[in-house]
Formats: sequence, C-alpha cells, structure tokens
Amino acid sequence: MRRVLTIDGGGIRGTFPAAFLANLEQDLEHPVGRYFDLIAGTSTGGIIAIGLALGMRAKDILKFYEDKGPAIFAQTRSGLPGWLARYARFGRCLLWGPKYSAKPLCDALIEVLGERRLGDAQTRLMIPAWHPQTQCVYIFKTAHHPRLKTDYKELAVDAAMATAAAPTYFAQHITANDVGLVDGGLWANNPTGIAVVEAIATLGWAPDDLKVLSIGCLEDIKIVRKAYGAARLAPQLASLFMAGQSYGSLGIAQILTGDPHERKAIYRISQPVPDGFYALDNTRRIRDLKDRAFAEARIQRPILQPAFFREPAEEFVPVYR
Repeated sequence: MRRVLTIDGGGIRGTFPAAFLANLEQDLEHPVGRYFDLIAGTSTGGIIAIGLALGMRAKDILKFYEDKGPAIFAQTRSGLPGWLARYARFGRCLLWGPKYSAKPLCDALIEVLGERRLGDAQTRLMIPAWHPQTQCVYIFKTAHHPRLKTDYKELAVDAAMATAAAPTYFAQHITANDVGLVDGGLWANNPTGIAVVEAIATLGWAPDDLKVLSIGCLEDIKIVRKAYGAARLAPQLASLFMAGQSYGSLGIAQILTGDPHERKAIYRISQPVPDGFYALDNTRRIRDLKDRAFAEARIQRPILQPAFFREPAEEFVPVYR
C-alpha cells in the first residue's frame, strides 16, 4: 500500500490541518510525515507539507501558526464599520498592490527552515506554484524520478514562499534563481488530483494500491443569487473557482483510484463553515480553528489509524542528492 497526504491552501486557516495532524501525531511513534510515501500541499498547505517532509513534527508546525501568524497577517483596526473596512482594504489592494509585506512570512520561514533544500526531504514532495510570466504551472518536486534533476537543489524557503504568494495578499516571490512565482492555489488549491496523477503516472504505483488522506482548510457555505451580475458575483468569484477546482481535483482522484464505488481510497477531512466567518487572514480565529481540528481528529482517529498509521512508510531514497 502507498499512502498519500494532500493539504489544501487557505491562509491562516492552515491552522486547521496543522492542528488536526498534531492531534493524530500524539499517538504515533514517529513524526506524522513519516507515515506517507508522497506529500503534496498548496499555499499554506505547501508550507505544512514542506515542514512534514523535512521531518518536522506537526505540533511544531502548529506552534508556527500560533506564534507567527499574527505577525504575518498583522491585524489593524481602522475604526470603520466591518463591511466598510473590508471594501476600503480591497480598494487599497487594487490601487497600491499587495495587502501585506511578505517579509514577516519570509523571516519566519527562514527561522524554521534555514538553508535546507528540497533535496533534504525525507518524503516525496509536490508543491504547486504558478509562473505568471509564461502563464504555466510550476511544481516543485523532490528527485523521486530520473527526469526530476533540478528542484531538489532549490531552497525549501523559496518553494514555501512561492506557493504561498497569494495575489492581493502578497507580492510574487522571486526565487534564488530569479524566477517570479505566485500561489499554486490559482490552479491547484486542492492538490489531491495532481498528487494521485503523480503517484500513478510518474511513480508507477498501482491505482488500487493507493490510499489518500486529503485535508482541507474548511469549506465556506455560500448562497449564489439566481440573478448573476458582475457586482453581485464579483466578491464570490475567487471562492467559487476554488470550490469548483477542489471538487474537480477530488473527482479526478476518485475516478483514478476507484473511490468510492470499488473501494475506499480517498479520506477527505474538512468542515463546512459559515461564509466569511474564517477569513484567510483573520488570526483572531486561530484558537477556534485549533478547537475545530482537535474535535475532528477525535472523531477521525479510529477511522484513519488502521488505514494510514500502522507503521511508517518505506524509506524514501531520492534519485539525486
């Protein structure tokens, strides 16, 4: 059996998957990342994925969100009513650029990851980004196939900053190789589909030998009016596209693995929440996110333990070092 872990994007809502995994990890002998053969993560999920693949414990990644989140997404009070403040911030982004400086995030990641490279990963890794210059997908990968000769040399911080460079929130990230990249969530916010494709098409693993733990960053419940107009639909476009991509990604993974008609292969963990209650940059909700995740882990532990956590995965031996 081959075990795959995927983690969605979602800003500070990455606290949810980090806390969920930290709770599961309490009963495990090894760091939770050691129990998977392939880990894929996008945006905030990419940061978690990189940390896990490098051998970090999930509890330390959760602490990163709790300790560094407020500085990364510095909350300011304008004195304006909530709805007016939101539109003022949106207008400022349109006129003046990104809402936040990326420096606090970069400094925090350097503090944790240092000079480590993707080639230091103990688990196969996929981190989606987007290359706006060529309008092409850009996926950082470990050297888990003979043709993957370059990415393992890349700094882990560069991959994390690139996949998390969400437009309007942060400026594009320029890597050490002078490549400008932005958030992989533009095309693969839920990376489950591309991870399963990688497992089958690149790694040659049998579809009926795969089990996938797919963790989301909560699902906003939206009501779309029947009368579609630009003014009414514009504020919801991003989340609607994200939801559509997520369902498409899961659908691809299900078709390829035979889930759920032939066997149970995809274990999706997420929760529906009221629209707008957990903003991607609202660090005041960190404790609530942790609360939700720990409660969810309590329910899911007896289901996931026999499927994923009986013993660590086989040692990953990269093609290149």
